[in-house]
Amino acid sequence: MSRVYMLAQALLPTGFATNVRVTVADGRFTAVEPDAPAAGAHTLAGLALPGVPNLHCHAFQRGMAGLAERRGPASDSFWTWREVMYRFLARLTPDDAEAIAAFAYMQMLERGFSAVAEFHYLHHDIDGSPYADRGEMAGRIAAAAAATGIGLTLLPSLYGYGGLGGQPAVAGQRRFLNDPDRFARLVERSREVVRAVPGAKVGIAPHSLRAVTPDTLRAALAVAPDGPVHIHAAEQVKEVEDCVAWSGRRPVEWLLDEMPVDDRWVLIHTTHMTPDETVRLARSGAVAGLCPLTEASLGDGIFRGADYLEARGRFGVGTDSNIDIDPAGELRQLEYSQRLAHRARNVMATAEGESTGRRLLSEALSGGAQALAQPLGAIAVGKRADLVVLDTTHPDLACVSGDRAIDRLIDLWLFVAGRDAVKTVMAGGSLVVEAGRHRARDAITARYVATLARILAE
Repeated sequence: MSRVYMLAQALLPTGFATNVRVTVADGRFTAVEPDAPAAGAHTLAGLALPGVPNLHCHAFQRGMAGLAERRGPASDSFWTWREVMYRFLARLTPDDAEAIAAFAYMQMLERGFSAVAEFHYLHHDIDGSPYADRGEMAGRIAAAAAATGIGLTLLPSLYGYGGLGGQPAVAGQRRFLNDPDRFARLVERSREVVRAVPGAKVGIAPHSLRAVTPDTLRAALAVAPDGPVHIHAAEQVKEVEDCVAWSGRRPVEWLLDEMPVDDRWVLIHTTHMTPDETVRLARSGAVAGLCPLTEASLGDGIFRGADYLEARGRFGVGTDSNIDIDPAGELRQLEYSQRLAHRARNVMATAEGESTGRRLLSEALSGGAQALAQPLGAIAVGKRADLVVLDTTHPDLACVSGDRAIDRLIDLWLFVAGRDAVKTVMAGGSLVVEAGRHRARDAITARYVATLARILAE
């Protein structure tokens, strides 16, 4: 059954358009007609933009947001934050994981993300033993996506070791661990469980060079000869130093030298790259998966954004640890980090007079669609019917008019109004957010609150 909507204003691949009549069937746009009569279509007032893909998420970490904001006896870093995560996971059941994921996905939708790549490494029971159903936790992610309506690319993660060169894992990592054979069965099971989510895809996520060896990384690639491949790379200085000590090369350098890195690949963070690595990654066709709010929270460092764009590199954004779920916030933080690094303004714009917000959004849409391996990122025939509609009566957007209105509205969304400007969100052809509220907000929130109350009381 098809449904017809009238978009008062919309950003199409050809540019700004008004009175856009869109027809949706089976979760896709089947017709997009600008300057068309309403003819009984349901009108979505405001500015309709493509829904933003979230290319990197660890959903369970939404439940521990704020738990690591107390200084320890020595300098805090990613490595001390990780110990907080291990303690949190010592209490988490499958029901808990599903409740937290649903809450995180609901917030993504309310704030303008319409699809998510779940980098999924929480596989086993609290003591590290496998569940009777090897896809138990993957199934909980799929259930949360189905309940909220968010698009899903599920990335089961191979995690086998505790450090570079095959070092033994520590106790806190026991819920993550698989060998290549068990991982292959997990990927197969993941393909089965995502069938409950319309349009869902499955890729793979070798966790990092810390968590795999060259042989197990190659074995993981053999499990999925097509589809997306995501891996953490060069997030922290210590990781780079350890990789040089192990291999004589830096993480991104090693991957580009040893692995078939191409447009299937997404290298998450890539915070610490040399100029040569930056250019080589851009030329590979891979996507840099940036999570600016998490990278700032963990003190990771600043990505070489201007250099990477100059080399025509592709990037998208993700929420990673889910400390503040907001596509506008991620893109704003990306630009502001570049301003701090370069002591300049509008660094991620590539030409004189270009809208910085428009450039950031355009890159996040195309890079995110590539990373999720889904038909996302545009209001066009054949694409997944994902929209985020901004409230153009919002005080920060209400007085915008003229030839450059679309650029100004996007700039004001990303740099001023943020999440408050999101009015309506369509995901897979369904209106999941109206008047800024997810259709199941009350039930999802109540379950989340009850879950955290129990976990944090233990």
